[in-house]
Amino acid sequence: MPWSLTIGRVFGSEIRIHLTFLLLLLWIGVSAYQSGGQAAAIEGIAFIVAIFACVVAHELGHALAARRYGIATPDITLLPIGGVARLERMPERPREEIVVALAGPAVNVVIAAVLFLALGARFDAASIEALDNPAAGFLARIATVNVFLVLFNLIPAFPMDGGRVLRALLAMHYDRATATRYAARAGQVLAFGFGFWGLTTGNVFLVFIAVFVYLAAAGESYQVGVEDAGRTVSASEAMITRFETLGPQATLANAAEALIRTTQHEFPVVDGAGQLRGILTQKALIQALARTGRETPVVEVMVRDVPTIRENAALSFAMKKMREHDAPALGVVDRDGRLVAYITPENIAEYMMLAKAGGLGRLRPTPQAGPFDPPRRG
Repeated sequence: MPWSLTIGRVFGSEIRIHLTFLLLLLWIGVSAYQSGGQAAAIEGIAFIVAIFACVVAHELGHALAARRYGIATPDITLLPIGGVARLERMPERPREEIVVALAGPAVNVVIAAVLFLALGARFDAASIEALDNPAAGFLARIATVNVFLVLFNLIPAFPMDGGRVLRALLAMHYDRATATRYAARAGQVLAFGFGFWGLTTGNVFLVFIAVFVYLAAAGESYQVGVEDAGRTVSASEAMITRFETLGPQATLANAAEALIRTTQHEFPVVDGAGQLRGILTQKALIQALARTGRETPVVEVMVRDVPTIRENAALSFAMKKMREHDAPALGVVDRDGRLVAYITPENIAEYMMLAKAGGLGRLRPTPQAGPFDPPRRG
């Protein structure tokens, strides 16, 4: 996720902090300092850090459960509204998805139980009312927060864990796309409820949560719908067949000229045999020009180990490969391993929009003989 800083690695997953989370800590610290001095500021920051330590544990619960089914979790990112564990893919078997979804709240149940039973924390009306009172017991407040994390995450609506459980239960009777659509609608209804509550009470944070929940639910529904549609379409339907390439000897100056001359945002780097060596993205090009200059070879800047597929592969398989490798593009090769086309997430989105609009019968381009027009620079 952009604007994130890596602070460590746990169980094979990078732990990242989004810059907005650091801003939250700064805001908490300044507010507490103004009202109660240095001690209050330290206590306020410590309380937020403790909460998000519980959030990290929650996300690690998902990650460890997913690992059981052979699904890696490349990273976990802390945001002001919680944590996000990026799984390589979601389990497609309903029972596996239920286990992964419930593993996170189960961790919070364990934390709360330990605080209540072993350390003597209390959960009652007084502890709930004192949740934002620094004078109340620190452990009792943390225990109460974990109870709220469990209850909130078990709400049966996307993107909460309860929404994934709901989707898994529905998937036992409907196809995955339909089950996702129902769970996403529940999430959007919940978002409207949060938004109305926030507007009527003047709580900006609730409105912020409402926007996040609505967009996350819509995004999940769209992503699953695209993947479902991609199972019946070959990669050849969405691949880019007219593009310029760069040779291994090309410099950033050559790439900059190609960027101006074309509408491409990424340039495959291929050798003399037509083998894909990497992908140079527009972002990497601009950053490297400012950092190292025009004469830098593109091979020092390009994304290496770009996954490749054959053009008769399903489009859903192409999307899965890009997601698993976190790649900006995917090469399409012939039987001899020579690059003949490539696919980007943006091109897939454009293809899906055209398919939905019914325009592909008129607009689908005729496949070209090869990608090397005009000749590559190098």
